[in-house]
Amino acid sequence: MNQRKAKITRKTNETGVTVEINLDKSAKPSISTTIGFMDHMLELFAAHAGISLKIKASGDTNVDDHHLVEDTGITIGKALKEALGDKKGIARYGHFLLPMDEALSYVALDLSGRFYLSYEASIKFQKTGFNYDLIEEFFYALASNAGMTLHIKMIKGRNNHHIAESIFKAVGRALRQAVAYSSGKSIPSTKGVL
Repeated sequence: MNQRKAKITRKTNETGVTVEINLDKSAKPSISTTIGFMDHMLELFAAHAGISLKIKASGDTNVDDHHLVEDTGITIGKALKEALGDKKGIARYGHFLLPMDEALSYVALDLSGRFYLSYEASIKFQKTGFNYDLIEEFFYALASNAGMTLHIKMIKGRNNHHIAESIFKAVGRALRQAVAYSSGKSIPSTKGVL
């Protein structure tokens, strides 16, 4: 069986992002977005998804991190969609409840080909460091470009970093379930297409 992999490059006047993904190979992530926080979260995501993920990205972070975070999500989503191909034999659905110290997040996803994002996370504003509002923007970009229905719910938490970790790890774990091959070889839909 051929490995499910893709390489996508997105180049705009604001950013340049290249993503290589292999859904059938687990490898140490190689992530460089120039945003240390995103590198850390994406390394956790890839490790918990059990996939090989390489990202090289840079952009106008002198303005702020928005364009680069969003475009990284767009490019990962497109790479995931391409790597999945016709989706024959995949489990399609995944869900995970993940604790990270005092934080607890629940994620459920469907690789249906239809985009929907429900994002419920109360992360406190902070004046310095990463803008945690961009986490929602990242997952919006990823899910819309992958054709994924994605529900993210923070159940509890106090520390912003722990909440973010619980979300990224839970999405990775749910994705691992969804891309795994099930016992059948058909497309997992009564419609016959995803």
